[in-house]
Amino acid sequence: MTATPKGSARTVRLTTAQALVRFLSRQYTERDGTRQRLIGATWGIFGHGNVAGIGQALVEHADEMPFHQGRNEQAMVHAAVGYARQSGRLSTHAVTTSIGPGATNLVTGAALATVNRLPVLLLPGDTFAARPADPVLQQLEVPYAGDVSVNDCLRPVSRYFDRVTRPEALIPAALAALRVLTDPAETGAVTLALPQDVQAEAYDWPEEFFAERTWTVRRPVPDPRELADAVRAVREARRPLIIAGGGVHHSAAEDALRELVDATGIPVASTQAGKGSLRFDHPADVGGVGHTGTATADELARAADLVIGVGTRYSDFTTASGTLFERPGVRFLNLNIAPFDGHKLAGATLIADARAGLQALTGTLRGHRVEPGYIAEYTGDKGRWEQRVDAAYATDEPDVRPTQPQVLGLLDELVTDEDVIINAAGSLPGDLHKLWRARSARQYHVEYGYSCMGYEIPAAIGVALAAPGRPVWALVGDGTYLMNPTELVTAVQENIPIKVVILQNHGYASIGGLSESVGGERFGTDYRFRAPDGTYTGDALPVDLAANAASLGMWVLRAKTIRDLREALREARGADRPTCVYVETETADTVSGPPPAQAWWDVPVAETATRVSAVKAREEYDRHVTARRRHL
Repeated sequence: MTATPKGSARTVRLTTAQALVRFLSRQYTERDGTRQRLIGATWGIFGHGNVAGIGQALVEHADEMPFHQGRNEQAMVHAAVGYARQSGRLSTHAVTTSIGPGATNLVTGAALATVNRLPVLLLPGDTFAARPADPVLQQLEVPYAGDVSVNDCLRPVSRYFDRVTRPEALIPAALAALRVLTDPAETGAVTLALPQDVQAEAYDWPEEFFAERTWTVRRPVPDPRELADAVRAVREARRPLIIAGGGVHHSAAEDALRELVDATGIPVASTQAGKGSLRFDHPADVGGVGHTGTATADELARAADLVIGVGTRYSDFTTASGTLFERPGVRFLNLNIAPFDGHKLAGATLIADARAGLQALTGTLRGHRVEPGYIAEYTGDKGRWEQRVDAAYATDEPDVRPTQPQVLGLLDELVTDEDVIINAAGSLPGDLHKLWRARSARQYHVEYGYSCMGYEIPAAIGVALAAPGRPVWALVGDGTYLMNPTELVTAVQENIPIKVVILQNHGYASIGGLSESVGGERFGTDYRFRAPDGTYTGDALPVDLAANAASLGMWVLRAKTIRDLREALREARGADRPTCVYVETETADTVSGPPPAQAWWDVPVAETATRVSAVKAREEYDRHVTARRRHL
């Protein structure tokens, strides 16, 4: 691989795959003077569609591109996304797969990345560009289009997609891919589909293609007119409320938010992605907002005359399906780097980087502060909510089986600012959003944009790779665990000391509760044998998830009581190897359980039915849906 003159330019003869690996190893991001590598490593599972191309290239350039061996293609994307989120979107991983099922297994992970605006580079193999044999193994034949492959499934879930059908086409495709990966408004999953013959084809590449390249991550500042309008709206408001979304974290704007709040006294509620934007013990932090929010935040939202959304996309959980912001004449001010999100709810826009926008507001609002009575109101409500959290966490009887909130309470006793708590699906996101006391900006890692079962374990690996030395906890229910436990093998292989807490409650508990509330009577949600009547209401299945985790190489600690669990969690936190804590949880009662939902969520109920449960659920649905508003 020597450089040779070709005309006036020097070239290097490499395969397309070798060129791509070398190119990716020399890409960097820079923000605020800090420079770091963009593609930190590549994950891969090999088949005939990538083993002789990308696989060979990764061997050839092993000193330039670190490699991680995965067990499931979807899980590899989750690991890369966890790494990217922990890295503040300034660094990510690439994921390579073979053609066919390996490629289509990427789709769920790609959707999660794009929904959550987190960068990940996908490199699926593809069918032959030259079509020497047609069809080839695992090729999808589409009678009306010869250029379609299964990789086209990735188009709607990617922020950028290209199929590299000639070696020289890699140059513009790779540059376009990196542009999107590093764009703070447009980022998400990026897919470069690589036909397997093109991967192995040699080409004389210009040396300039492999020069180190630094991509500046922009911090656009507010337009002066928009800023003036925003300041006027804040000064005129009597009950303003900030809703902090994931953009606060992506922009590293936590300090800027705190400075604005300290100066103005405006309270801050948080979405799932924005939780931790303020520490839980800051007087102005009123907790989660929306369907899984706190009573304090939701009551403030109902009475707010100005809602200031910072880096939020206003999902239905945040807006309580359009029923939360009740006050007549309520207005919205949306600080967002993405105009698409900035214009939601007919809000006034402040299109800018979250940190730059917050700093501009603080400077221009100098001297402005909300009324003391408003501060006294929300701080008093915050104190009363903390008492409800204490009640849910209470462990007065140490020799009984813990409830799920008590599991969180025991973790709350143990963790410091350094710990990272990861979750995505089931009933845990609701309990965490209402109850968890976030101590640092990166501690609360709940993926609720896509709420993907099976995210937690691989994401924990990605987070641990991005933040070595920090205790990383993956909290999973039995339903989520059974979806995707395979990357435990990767954690064991690489000795990545993640801590996996399995909460066994014998089924899809969250959806079971939802099913009951909408008249579905928990149909098909319990992990039980069939009863004589054919329903899944027999004995619990004799599945031993702790034994399963141990069989995959994990060190497993079993806990039967609150006392056992406290000790097991403490032992797991200090462990220097992958560790699993297994506990069977008790159904929460009204005393020790989490507070119920403080706002509605729209899940349509059958308009006509014969079963009493569904009829009653529809009556309740009709009562709530009348409160929905379109903010214009």
